[in-house]
Amino acid sequence: MFLSFGDPRPFAEPIRRGGAKLICQVQSLRHVDQALEAGAAAVVAQGAEAGGHGAKRSTLPFAPEVADYLSKHSPTTLLLAAGGIADGRGLAAALMLGADGVVVGTRFWASEEALTPPGATDRAISATGDDTVRTTAIDSLRGVPWPEEFSFRVVKNKFTEQWAHREAEAAAEFGSLAGAYANA
Repeated sequence: MFLSFGDPRPFAEPIRRGGAKLICQVQSLRHVDQALEAGAAAVVAQGAEAGGHGAKRSTLPFAPEVADYLSKHSPTTLLLAAGGIADGRGLAAALMLGADGVVVGTRFWASEEALTPPGATDRAISATGDDTVRTTAIDSLRGVPWPEEFSFRVVKNKFTEQWAHREAEAAAEFGSLAGAYANA
């Protein structure tokens, strides 16, 4: 069972009773502690390069910090790296940083099995890191509350060009901007 963006401890016992292994995606050492207390078999050190929701830590410095932490506190817990890993070079880098493997997410938008709109898939495939932005404006407009520590990495579009760094204004204008978000 893969859990992220919250305290996994309340869910740990039912997961164990069901016979599943617990994998916790983490964005800070505080989250690592929670994962270990929950008995996670693996932790995923997610860097800010990951698409979708994430925090501020970069994969490159975060993964080895978690590797060192696990070696001292829970050496049998697997470490997987996530964020900005799209090919074998990223896998090789993660292994050199101390990870046991990787989790690849956004890269799968290119697969035939992906249930994404063709236009979104094409845009994601052609985008570079410079074509993305981290923002909380999208969550505000979707009416989905997220803790402040997590923002959303997305490929820029007309909506994010206007609102990505004006999140408070976007939240205040929720009703009138919902249509603009839907059309972006």
